Amino acid sequence: MTAMWRKLALSVAASLVFAGIGLAQTGSFEGKVTGEDGQPLKDALIKIERTDIRGNYQVKTNKKGQYFHAGLPLGTYKLSCLVNDQVKDSVNNVRTKLGDPVEVSFNLAEMAAKQKSIQKAAETGQLTQEQTREMSAEQKAAIEKQLKERSAAMAKNKALNDAFNQGMAGIQAKQWDSAVEGFNKAAEMDPKQYAVWANMADAYVGLANTKTGADQMAAYEKAQEAFRKAMELKPDDAGTHNNYALLLAKSKKFDEAQTELTKAAQLDPPNAGKYFFNLGAVLLNTGQAEPAGMAFKKAIEADPNYADAQYQYGMYLVNKATMKDNKMVAPEGTKEALQKYLELKPAGPYAESAKALLTAMDATIDTEYKNPTAAAEAAKKKAAKKK
Repeated sequence: MTAMWRKLALSVAASLVFAGIGLAQTGSFEGKVTGEDGQPLKDALIKIERTDIRGNYQVKTNKKGQYFHAGLPLGTYKLSCLVNDQVKDSVNNVRTKLGDPVEVSFNLAEMAAKQKSIQKAAETGQLTQEQTREMSAEQKAAIEKQLKERSAAMAKNKALNDAFNQGMAGIQAKQWDSAVEGFNKAAEMDPKQYAVWANMADAYVGLANTKTGADQMAAYEKAQEAFRKAMELKPDDAGTHNNYALLLAKSKKFDEAQTELTKAAQLDPPNAGKYFFNLGAVLLNTGQAEPAGMAFKKAIEADPNYADAQYQYGMYLVNKATMKDNKMVAPEGTKEALQKYLELKPAGPYAESAKALLTAMDATIDTEYKNPTAAAEAAKKKAAKKK
């Protein structure tokens, strides 16, 4: 071999040696991903991030849950396992090496159990040293934030409960100013509590009953506002619509009261009798006898055993009675309504009235006028003549 060829051969050999050395300066990662169900997880994304200098790689697991990524420069990496774009687990500060792949596996079932244990411990504020060591910086920050929020929430809940209890104690003691104060404080802390607004409305109604004139109407307006807030939070509560309607009636808003009571009956058919009776009472108290009678009729149709509704409907019909041959002729259903009342409440407050009306309907009424002093005057005249 000539000197030139020897020189060329050595040059090629050196190039091959240097090329081999360059290829050898890489490493690889391999591992397996076990899902939360304990089975191999297919298509989990393994994200490989180099942390000493910039570099990002990724690979997915096969049907056996396995992955392999070669050709990675020697360095320090963070490996993360993502499922549906969510990081389920990660391992930091892992170095590649020459030769065999570095194994990094992810058991998501174990990780889920560990996370659940940490979460439970965090809720009680009793993390063990071992649990703290196993947590990443991100996890520690998240747990610390959660503990602070939980502490703040507990303090808020205590203040909220204290304010609400003040309101309830005020209602029970009929200390309306204190009740109103407590519920207003509670509403400021948490305006999404139905019970706060519903009870606040009752407190304002109680306060209004101790006032007169403009002060009373102002308290009624506050009560109405509280009822509306309560119904925004719980629009299907029939009792709230009923109580709001009765307040509207006190405020002489009769059309609105009728609308609310009808709504209550629609929302709560089993108690529709009560709501229609209340509607009848509102209408009757405002001089609207005809619609009141229809409301009482609806009440007994909804609940035939509603005694007071039977009596009021009977009275409505009595007012339509006519006279014929000196005898009261009441519309059909009058006797039945009054008799039903007596059957249900034989000693009720309207029992004597119902009995008297039933007796009158079966008797001829003497319409001949008689002077109650006529006999005495006749005797006086007779005695005078004898003189």
